[in-house]
Amino acid sequence: MYIQHDVSLKSYNTFGIDVKARDFISFDTRDALEEIFDTIPAITKDKRLVLGGGSNILLSGDFDGYVLKNDMVGIDVVEEDDEVVKIKAGAGVSWHQLVLFAVSNGWGGIENMSLIPGSCGAAPMQNIGAYGVELKDVFDSLEAYHIQDKARVVFSHQDCAFGYRESVFKHLLRDQFVITSIVLRLQKKPIFHTAYGAIRQELEKMQISALSVKAISDAVIRIRSSKLPDPAKVGNAGSFFKNPSVSKEEHDRLKDQYPQLVSFANNDGSYKLAAGWLIEQCGWKGYRKGDAGCYPLQALVLVNYGTASGADILQLSEEIQSSVLQKFGVKLEREVNLI
Repeated sequence: MYIQHDVSLKSYNTFGIDVKARDFISFDTRDALEEIFDTIPAITKDKRLVLGGGSNILLSGDFDGYVLKNDMVGIDVVEEDDEVVKIKAGAGVSWHQLVLFAVSNGWGGIENMSLIPGSCGAAPMQNIGAYGVELKDVFDSLEAYHIQDKARVVFSHQDCAFGYRESVFKHLLRDQFVITSIVLRLQKKPIFHTAYGAIRQELEKMQISALSVKAISDAVIRIRSSKLPDPAKVGNAGSFFKNPSVSKEEHDRLKDQYPQLVSFANNDGSYKLAAGWLIEQCGWKGYRKGDAGCYPLQALVLVNYGTASGADILQLSEEIQSSVLQKFGVKLEREVNLI
């Protein structure tokens, strides 16, 4: 085990925020993870942050504690029959790498989530999703390390209490576990989801005559690449805010006032509003102050053009929240986790 001190986290978060970690340790096996907690008793009580791809966090300042970098990799088939295959991925595996693995084998279920940044370990924490599909739709189970009990725990689908960009790990069990691997249930006879967003139009542009998981994955990659900035070039964490849900009554009121309102019906009778549309109507799209800005091609994405601090991004997000609340009476919630 090697502990580094005063390590810059700029390359470990997709916003590219240049802050330091007091102590930095990476691990790539369960034994290495257990050694960390066996060797450093204070780590169970001190401030700590488990890092995967660093794609859904906003670092507000130097981290005065332990940063644990999860580098557990490996993708394996653990069970299969004529219709279903279960694949296990280490928490440190890039999510998009796992998608490409599934696509290359023709297994369906996660192709709509192509090009989402981050690691597999973070996916269930956030219940990631895109273009009408969420992780919970394909999730089977995960393994995690209980920090206090120093024990291996298996979580089922029900145990994770998935919601819209939510799970039990974001609230009730926050900071109590380190996710080490996930198992997904994929289909050998895929059911294609093309109704959401611009997937159908993109498939037509690509002149696709026969649907496949690869065709849908390629279409999603093309759409995302045209609308969203590459974190390697412009610092960002993807969608900064959740799409808010409102009652039917509130939706109808807004629709009467704003006929162009972009919304989607939920199964429970409520409506989900497009946060990007709300933000754009408030004039934020393309806004820039210093190196903090709102991306010109997608108002839902806040960006760091170079040297913006976490405080700069946070202030911009709060100003956006305030203006949307004032104009529409709708409160936006951050999707990105503030550290």
